[in-house]
Amino acid sequence: MLKGLGGLGDMAKMMKQAQEMQGKMAQMQEDLENIMVEGVSGAGLVKATATAKGELKALDIDPSIFNGDDKEVVEDLILAAIKDAQSKATERAQAEMSKLTEGLGLPPGMNLPF
Repeated sequence: MLKGLGGLGDMAKMMKQAQEMQGKMAQMQEDLENIMVEGVSGAGLVKATATAKGELKALDIDPSIFNGDDKEVVEDLILAAIKDAQSKATERAQAEMSKLTEGLGLPPGMNLPF
């Protein structure tokens, strides 16, 4: 009598899964703000701390690198530490996303959100 309605159950299941995924994505975005990564340069003389979303939170510079003639070197070390922190933030965010999406059966390398 209602043969055509069999697919509605599957659609409802998919909608529920989509809602759950949306909630998990929102939670993951919040979590990424609390996960800290550290980038370093100059064998640890400069350290940059950022969230997994890439927001710079702290910068630690060893005072031994402050010589008047080394201004450009210090600037380069700071930039390198920040870039390292940003790179690690991206890697961590991708790792967290992979954890979230591994059970969905999505093709490898498919990036969310779309």
